[in-house]
Amino acid sequence: MKKDHPGGDLESPGGVADILLVEDDPEDAELALSALKECRFADRVEHVEDGREALDYIAGTGIFAKQRPVLLRLILLDLGLHKTGGLQVLRQLKADERTKGIPIVVLTGSKLTIEMVESYKLGVNSYVIKPSSAREFAKVVAAIAHYWLQVNEPPPR
Repeated sequence: MKKDHPGGDLESPGGVADILLVEDDPEDAELALSALKECRFADRVEHVEDGREALDYIAGTGIFAKQRPVLLRLILLDLGLHKTGGLQVLRQLKADERTKGIPIVVLTGSKLTIEMVESYKLGVNSYVIKPSSAREFAKVVAAIAHYWLQVNEPPPR
């Protein structure tokens, strides 16, 4: 888990985030975090580098055992994670009554039709292919966060 990034502390007050960024590529993570900082969501983001860490963060287990389980408003999920893959994370979260309502946006470099089809079959809310341009990537991340945190009206918890 990374908490220290250029530009300051990215945890939200009280250690509970609205957005969980699950990204193992340092450059993509930094671009996403910078974009979220620019649109003033940086203090509401937690970044983890692996699917297992994501599941532990949400459940308050493993290295996150001292915190209570988290009710996120958005998960940005890369599929090509090294240890526990993105599809496995998606499968577990959408199969669990407590987490199936959390919007999950797959943000991936994979253009494999089978991964896209499987993601939607498992219940992903959106499948976005990472733009190759850093500027476009940042715009896409900002637009996703803006939509899910400011435009979309979630059901009552």
